[in-house]
Amino acid sequence: MLEELLVFTTVVEQSSLNKASKLLNLSQPALSRKIVKLEEEWGVSLFHRKGKRLELTRVGQEAYQYALEQRQRHQNFLQSVSRFKAAERRIVTLGASLTTIQTTLPPLVTALMEKFPDIELKLVTGKTHEIVSYVREKKVDIGVVASMVNEAGLKCLPLFKDHLELVVPKGHELAAAGQKRRLVMDDLNGRPMIVFSKGTWYRRLIDDLFGRYSILPDIRMEIDSFEAIVRLLPICKAAALLPKSYLRMPLLRDNGLLTVPIPELAQTRRETCLVYGDKSELTSETKEWISQIRESLVKELPI
Repeated sequence: MLEELLVFTTVVEQSSLNKASKLLNLSQPALSRKIVKLEEEWGVSLFHRKGKRLELTRVGQEAYQYALEQRQRHQNFLQSVSRFKAAERRIVTLGASLTTIQTTLPPLVTALMEKFPDIELKLVTGKTHEIVSYVREKKVDIGVVASMVNEAGLKCLPLFKDHLELVVPKGHELAAAGQKRRLVMDDLNGRPMIVFSKGTWYRRLIDDLFGRYSILPDIRMEIDSFEAIVRLLPICKAAALLPKSYLRMPLLRDNGLLTVPIPELAQTRRETCLVYGDKSELTSETKEWISQIRESLVKELPI
């Protein structure tokens, strides 16, 4: 009946079947059939037909008010559906490695949620090459990776540069040695260390560094988690190489840790980037967030 009611209101407002048929893109016979259907269903006449003009009967006037109410309810419903669809589109699927999640992701999410509190965030984890593949295949909207990506069809937005730092518990012999002289890579030779698991980007970076300087550390543990490494360093009285972006002062203070400079570690500099398809259908909210994210990271990260 809704369709007939919408046709009825149009006929009333145009006072002419001819005008209404053009407006609704319906033939006059089809229009007339819809009006007749209403009259037959209700058992009343809705119009007085005076030549080409139509005038509402008394009951037709009541029907017109009813039809207006139904049209308004229908429009309100369509607006609600539209808002619901818009809310559904406010979903960002973000891909990141486990190590990136623990460093870069928290301030990224903070910046996103502060800017767009109603947005829904979905997270997909994987290694760097997997995240890039997910972006390429549009399984995620945006990837966060700890390296530059040069690939046709993808855009790579550098966020910040980072490098590894030596982290030790307070009272560690390397901490004491660092107060007397400048440490060098050879100071790590044979030292108890906790390192990232094999296959992770940071582990490859560390292995390359150790190979370059012929360092053979005493590896006590291999772990994926930054948090686990930080908590275990004092217990194992070991050292670790961790990205500066993760080493916030409260984290070091609360776990009884400190950083010790080694100039050669500046060679481990890498760039964390946002990766997304240059033809991807990102929402306007996401595009705006991307354009403002650098400023948020500068405020949040100790870099």
